Amino acid sequence: MKIVKIILLSFLTIFGFNSNAIAQSVLNEILSSGTLKAGTTGDFNPFSVRDAATNKYKGYDIDLMTELANDMGVEIEFVPTDWKTIVNGVVAGKYHITGSASIKASRMKAAGFSESYLAVVFKPFTTADKVENFNGWDSINKSGVIVATTLGTAMEPMVKGWFPNATIKSVEAPARGYQEVLAGRADIFVTSNLEGSTLKAKYSDVKEVKVDAPRSPTPLAMLLPQADQVWINYVNHWINIKTAKGFFEATAEKWGL
Repeated sequence: MKIVKIILLSFLTIFGFNSNAIAQSVLNEILSSGTLKAGTTGDFNPFSVRDAATNKYKGYDIDLMTELANDMGVEIEFVPTDWKTIVNGVVAGKYHITGSASIKASRMKAAGFSESYLAVVFKPFTTADKVENFNGWDSINKSGVIVATTLGTAMEPMVKGWFPNATIKSVEAPARGYQEVLAGRADIFVTSNLEGSTLKAKYSDVKEVKVDAPRSPTPLAMLLPQADQVWINYVNHWINIKTAKGFFEATAEKWGL
């Protein structure tokens, strides 16, 4: 581990990183402890899914963060979090990095982001018995329609802004908006095209509402400590290297993204 740390710090110093900044960075903490702590929600299929029986995680994000730890020569420790507190966990130092999160101005006030490596758009979904009731975004924005969403997610402020005439039902993790719809306690949920495709494959009752076009194209990136430019730069360079080598493309293909 000491050899790995020396090589990495020498590399960073050669390429213009200030040695004092490196010493104060999360990067130094990771190398010194030998552990990369990664925050993950475990409820974002196919990015992060927790197996309740084994308490282990799998998914696109899990592969990404495990690969980052391997390339750093350290162990990976997944720290449970939820969407409502995911930014607070980075700020408080509970973990050094997170899996994929939507880049939002509200999150940027407190946390930093890596460069983006994937983007999503958002679509509405319902169940088979209700799909004929909806045709387009405007059909959802009506009195009597219940739209379910999860506190702290990128979708929560979106649906509140898009559907002022509907009833917005916000649930707290580990509950999810789509579960409310499947249980018949809500009519609509909105999620990314990627998670939506996974849910349709998993639950035959989940149906996509026909709309003219999806909304809110959004880049995804990893959350990082806002003021730690050394660590942010390290992660960004790693993303560039792995992108050039085809790692992100291959991992996306593996998980059907």
